[in-house]
Amino acid sequence: MAGQPDAFAALVLKKTGLFTDIQLAHVLAADRSDGAGITGVVVRLGLAREDEFLRKIGEVLGFAYTELAQTRPTDESLTRLPARAVYQYNVLPFAVEDGVLTVVTCDPFNTGMTDGLRLAAGCPVRVTLSPREEINKAVQKYYGVGADAIEKMIEDGRYAVDADLASISKIDVNEIGAEASIVKFVNQIIAEADRQGATDIHVEPMEDELRIRYRIDGMLHKVDVPPQLNRLKAAIISRIKVMANLDIAEKRLPMDGRIGVRLNNDDIDIRVSTMPTAYGESISLRLLQKAGNFVKLCDLGFNDFDYGHVVKLINRPNGIFLVTGPTGSGKSTSLYAFLHEINKMQVRILTAEDPIEYEMPGINQVLVRQDIGLTFARALRAFLRQDPDIIMVGEIRDGETAEIAINASLTGHLVFSTLHTNDAAGAFARLIDMGAEPFLVASAVAGVMAQRLVRRLCPKCRREIPLDMKWYDLPYPPAKPNVWVPEGCEACTKTGYRGRGGLFELLVVTEDIESAIIARKSSTDIRDVALTHGMKTLREDGWTKAFKGMTSVEEVMRVTEDAG
Repeated sequence: MAGQPDAFAALVLKKTGLFTDIQLAHVLAADRSDGAGITGVVVRLGLAREDEFLRKIGEVLGFAYTELAQTRPTDESLTRLPARAVYQYNVLPFAVEDGVLTVVTCDPFNTGMTDGLRLAAGCPVRVTLSPREEINKAVQKYYGVGADAIEKMIEDGRYAVDADLASISKIDVNEIGAEASIVKFVNQIIAEADRQGATDIHVEPMEDELRIRYRIDGMLHKVDVPPQLNRLKAAIISRIKVMANLDIAEKRLPMDGRIGVRLNNDDIDIRVSTMPTAYGESISLRLLQKAGNFVKLCDLGFNDFDYGHVVKLINRPNGIFLVTGPTGSGKSTSLYAFLHEINKMQVRILTAEDPIEYEMPGINQVLVRQDIGLTFARALRAFLRQDPDIIMVGEIRDGETAEIAINASLTGHLVFSTLHTNDAAGAFARLIDMGAEPFLVASAVAGVMAQRLVRRLCPKCRREIPLDMKWYDLPYPPAKPNVWVPEGCEACTKTGYRGRGGLFELLVVTEDIESAIIARKSSTDIRDVALTHGMKTLREDGWTKAFKGMTSVEEVMRVTEDAG
């Protein structure tokens, strides 16, 4: 229902000259229950960019526009408003001049905002404008994630505990479960990690702080949190343990649990691991998307040579295809891409995983449970009685699993699995070390793919510089005399990188390689034979992608240091 505020908004919007009468009517009639206000509606309808719209509104209303990425608020202004008011109105206190507090907002049409802020600050309030995303980043930076929830808990006084570890035993589990503030803070930490694309959250009690870090693109980043968080670390750690159904009274032993949450209509499975340390329990949370958009085979980043051979390998009727690399190198992502490519009604696919990282429709996925004796080997043995066409084993960890996988491949099944080796050629020696006969390994294994993950250069701020040849031991003359380097901007949070991509080393088993395996040749000898058949090493694949501007030379050097 249009009242006086909408009439005022209509007048202001008309003066901007950005909208036709029909567009104006759509803006005023749109649903604003999400709290984004008229600015959010304009952006949602695609009628104008937020910064462009706010600049025009500022010209009409006489409000300044503030570039938050290039300036920072004064320390005095940050103390004028409680965090609760900052989050409630989605504003940022910016400056105090002549007793007037300047706040940055993205919703100049919120007529009740200035009155509420004036009461909270106890002084007159002046408004400037900036986009919502910029305000959110600044609030998180200067107040910390969950500052409003922390402030509420401290005001209540119930969780204002000191760093004494004994105080954790005084916390009532039921009260923690029902306390909105502590629940809200933990939820905010998880939601922010998901928003930033983090794979892990580490909650680490230190002597004088509770440190929270996110692992993003393989690197750890400290999370800005309120400084008073240390007083509440016992309650926060206990809340996470309650969510994971762990015993909060047990603080001396490591424990493992799971949390299921729903964020933005996506189900996320969180693996929780606790570890007693000198200053309390350190908690690690691994975020796993239970169902999501799988990376397609064509999007993994293969060169033309490797892509053609991978397609042939995953469409074989039998044999073993191994993916190798250290933890966190993207092996599971590649395996799921393979399965997604060949997942058809005509084939029966069984997988044994620990954990099930992604739920894939049409595939029978089994969770390995070591505690009840359901090991990879036992699951694999049972699979052979289930009439499978394709089997995926999360990891070959022992000789028994290796033996069953080899026998399965030799009896007409296609088997995918992973190994922890530095390069592709090392997989054969690892299997033989586990007790597998060399002639069986040579007959069963069809191909091995080693991989690493490198951070992708941010496309908005990367820059090209001349290549200084003396720094790099290149295997061949570079394709061009320039390379790309990271710069850092707001889009990539000043890191210079956004997202990750793969480097691959694909070894296809040929007759010559079979002979080398049977003769128990070293990994180096097998590697040399593979190179004569067209295999590109991890580092060579990295050089190609560095010269194309996908990543930096430093990233290639960093992740292939152990692979040569």
